[in-house]
Amino acid sequence: MGLELRLQSKKRPAQSVYLMSAATLPFRHLLLALLIVAIWGSNFVAVKLALHDLPPLLLCALRFVFVSLPMVFFLRRPAVPVRQLLTYGFSMFGFQFGFLFLGMKLGVSAGLASLVLQFQVFVTLALAAAVLKERISPAQIAGALIAGAGFVVVGVHTGGDVTLAGLVCVLLAAVSWGFANFTSKRLGRVNPLALVVWGGLLVPVPMMVASMVFEGPAMIVSSLTHVGATALLSVAYIVYLSTLVAYSLWSWLLARHPATTVTPFALLVPVFGMLSSALLLGEPLPAWKLAATALVIAGLALNIFGPRWKKQEALAVQPTET
Repeated sequence: MGLELRLQSKKRPAQSVYLMSAATLPFRHLLLALLIVAIWGSNFVAVKLALHDLPPLLLCALRFVFVSLPMVFFLRRPAVPVRQLLTYGFSMFGFQFGFLFLGMKLGVSAGLASLVLQFQVFVTLALAAAVLKERISPAQIAGALIAGAGFVVVGVHTGGDVTLAGLVCVLLAAVSWGFANFTSKRLGRVNPLALVVWGGLLVPVPMMVASMVFEGPAMIVSSLTHVGATALLSVAYIVYLSTLVAYSLWSWLLARHPATTVTPFALLVPVFGMLSSALLLGEPLPAWKLAATALVIAGLALNIFGPRWKKQEALAVQPTET
């Protein structure tokens, strides 16, 4: 998928060619971007399978034990204040995945979880506008309203494969992710993989304590002693393929192409989430799910592309030099 941006002025061929080449991915890199979002989308299936044998808080603790160890011994700690690292680690990893796993355990299907979690985009947008006074364009406001309609569609269909308690937990996970995105603006340029490893290192101890308190030692021992091969493979998928491998490959793409070219592929995560949950878990795809998915993705697309279209139009109508 390449977004070929063309200026309508014949006086600026060099600028037009630069924008076109910078915004187009080579075919192999396009396939790599699709592979990454497919991994992230199907990750929700792996989480659902792991939750069959492991309680959610214990699963969250185990995930970040293996994400951080032994990688923490090979990557230097990001050069950011400890307080900011704590805030980022707990909001991006601890609260986000603790609430996400809990919500999926309480009754949100894998496909819907991948969709509802996209609420984080609009949390980030709202925080940036309220605290940093960043300007929100009319297109972004329209995108938020359209996506909001999709979330309402999900909300009015609680029952069946989505419960109210589960939906609230997944929304809280999205809020935590959005807050983490907002705080990451103050971290500066850091090694993204090191940030994942060191931020994740903060999670296991408090999450294990929470598991002891809320899930109980008996459940923890029983889960660990009776865990099946499917759950173990699912944890391996979540830790190594979805977190360490996919995140590293995504960072590799971002280092070689503009973020405006790479990040729109993330719109496909809920699509792959819905498809993989239907194919692998047999989750139904009624009309309301398809409608909610279409609304949310349309809103996200308008949020991402709307400001760029306006900027492109502004460049196109600039008077040519004589």
